[in-house]
Amino acid sequence: MLFCPNCANLLIVSAETGYNKWACNTCAYEFPITKQMTSRTKLKRKEIDDVLGGDEMWKHADSTLASCDKCNHNKAYFYQLQIRSADEPMTTFYRCTACAHRWREN
Repeated sequence: MLFCPNCANLLIVSAETGYNKWACNTCAYEFPITKQMTSRTKLKRKEIDDVLGGDEMWKHADSTLASCDKCNHNKAYFYQLQIRSADEPMTTFYRCTACAHRWREN
């Protein structure tokens, strides 16, 4: 995107006069396009916040008997959070003590 240096509005590509040009819809600014114009900007992705507490949450979690779907180990850490409305049951999050596989149960 390019902007007009006179009035700061967005420039559009126009071919009204037979040649391509950047033109402003607000003022009379025109800039002829004489060569191929490209530009690429790679944006940095925003870091994802772990809203459920991350690894810190698991340090103080209790353990219980729960079967892991991945390794069939029968012990897992767990904690519960109210992530839906108050009249719904709490959601239980599990983490296998053997392979660290995570799952949840509503």
